[in-house]
Amino acid sequence: MDSLNSTLSLNTAVVHPPFFYINGFHNIPHAKYYYVFLCFVFVVSVLGNSFVIFAIYTERSFHTPKYMGVFNLAVADLGESTSLIPNLMAMFLFDSQYISYDACLANMFFVFYFSILQALTLSILAYDRLVAICFPLRYHAIVTMPAMAVMLAVVWGITALFMILLICLIIRLSFCKSIVVKSYFCDHGPIFRLACNDTLPNYIMAYSCIILFVYLPLILTVLSYAFIAGALIKITSQEGRFKAIKTCSAHLMLVAIYYLPRIGTYIAVEARTLHPNARIINTSLAMAIPAMMNPIIYVLNTEEVKEFSKKLFKRKEIQMK
Repeated sequence: MDSLNSTLSLNTAVVHPPFFYINGFHNIPHAKYYYVFLCFVFVVSVLGNSFVIFAIYTERSFHTPKYMGVFNLAVADLGESTSLIPNLMAMFLFDSQYISYDACLANMFFVFYFSILQALTLSILAYDRLVAICFPLRYHAIVTMPAMAVMLAVVWGITALFMILLICLIIRLSFCKSIVVKSYFCDHGPIFRLACNDTLPNYIMAYSCIILFVYLPLILTVLSYAFIAGALIKITSQEGRFKAIKTCSAHLMLVAIYYLPRIGTYIAVEARTLHPNARIINTSLAMAIPAMMNPIIYVLNTEEVKEFSKKLFKRKEIQMK
């Protein structure tokens, strides 16, 4: 606290504390078991997404626009898990919940950056399925490798710009109330609410990001599936309809796993019916679980990936013999 007081006296205009205290799971009973669970989630996420990245990179038949999107989703999953869970593990193992100001901003940037990439990539994959089912004859002319690369590049660029702006709006804040962050990572909302100068731009930025990167991608995804449902009704053969539904099943599960916990938590928080500890547990699960489940769902529900997995394991068995 002495270092914080010295910082206050040196700069009366903008006060940046030397560190923040991440309250996290401090007041949650039996939190150590939850840390163990998150460690398991992290290991599965890293192994699963690394496998998906390896499979798409090495198998030439996966060098298609659809799998370029899946590759991007796996990178986003891996990035989010790596920026979120290891910090939690370090807090638990070393019993230190302090994080430096600069490290806190970096943590905020990368956690939100990769989380937003997940949402936008799911929307791009929904567009891919829309074109594949509604315009099957024109699919290869519309969804090309260059077109998919441009869409993904735009997503990465726009997300980076918004996150840089978000961090710049935090840097302009002066912190003189507290350094205790009531979250499990350097969360944007709990941090800017600690400031003692004007936080209106931060509120506007927070709600803008929620609308642009949570609700808008969800609306676009729902609209895509509304058009897909209309196209499925026109398919007369039962077999053709089932085949079309099967191509969307994996993506639909990913969308549900990503959005339902987040939106449920947002609604409960706004209605003030959620205990702070429950909010922390719910939001941490909503961010950690999709990164673990995405590769599992794609491996189990995509025939091409299952075939690649079988060939890979057979090759390993032959080499071992």
